[in-house]
Amino acid sequence: MRESKDITEPALKTVFARDFKIGAAVNLHTIRSQENLLAYHFNSITAENEMKFESLHPEEEEYRFEAADELAGFARKHGLAVRGHTLVWHNQTTDWLFADGKGGAASKEMLLERLESHIQTVVGRYKGDIYAWDVVNEVIADEGGELLRPSKWLEIAGPDFISKAFEFAHAADPQALLFYNDYNESRPHKRDKIHTLLKSLLQQGTPLHGVGLQAHWNLYDPSLDEVRAAIEKYASLGLQLQLTELDMSLFRFEDRRTDLKAPPAELLELQAQRYEALFRLLKEYRGVISAVTFWGAADDYTWLDNFPVRGRKNWPFPFDEGHRPKPAFERLAELKD
Repeated sequence: MRESKDITEPALKTVFARDFKIGAAVNLHTIRSQENLLAYHFNSITAENEMKFESLHPEEEEYRFEAADELAGFARKHGLAVRGHTLVWHNQTTDWLFADGKGGAASKEMLLERLESHIQTVVGRYKGDIYAWDVVNEVIADEGGELLRPSKWLEIAGPDFISKAFEFAHAADPQALLFYNDYNESRPHKRDKIHTLLKSLLQQGTPLHGVGLQAHWNLYDPSLDEVRAAIEKYASLGLQLQLTELDMSLFRFEDRRTDLKAPPAELLELQAQRYEALFRLLKEYRGVISAVTFWGAADDYTWLDNFPVRGRKNWPFPFDEGHRPKPAFERLAELKD
């Protein structure tokens, strides 16, 4: 891996300094293995898993803050902004939250009381360190006519849990920016559902400030026209937009090939073209887009390794496995105003 003295290219955070924050998702391993890269190129981080419910609050009377505290300390050391991820999600949430302790399900009142306590504790602990939270994550149904996906949250509390989570977070830190975050956010069917939810929350007076477009995209999907349409639709609500989990897979989601041991030049060129076109588009909307966060930093670590195809490596970032700039980075560097 490159030493800090070997990094001579322009920093991404400098390239886009007039546009938006440039972030990366991190974990306890990558803040060590990628420290030089992270400190040089990025001005924001997001905890990949360390601030999710099951990581912080595994038992009702037990909080585990060590890992999240270490990431917050890393950010302070390097002068990085921090996005909090995430307070309410149907995954990575411990079962005790939804149980009454007597063999039955928790009541709505019990669940919301527990949620309020959790948010007060977690958001309160990082008040001043975390400038924005993904408060509610992925509650929209992907397909069909239903607006909300089935979950324990919805089953027990009904749709009220969504607005309540924002209210609790705002009470815990009135200065924090509060986001709704989701994937497939640029596909027209789901885009329209997300818009419906956000509009409803705003009409209720919910303290909602922004929408997170996860942006787990690939070389072929979504189209730039779909991305533009999504940006304009969400921005029409007066909300701040952030790309929260950006990566650019070399494979279509349904592609099951496993033959590549290294990224071929032609795919790296397509990736470079795709990143350049995307960031040109994002710069057009820098008045409403306040941050772009990659879901990782370099190709030595990505959640896309082994997903959705076990045994397959992926190369979704502008930096390679040795933290060196790829063609995608070179194209992005040319976009500096």
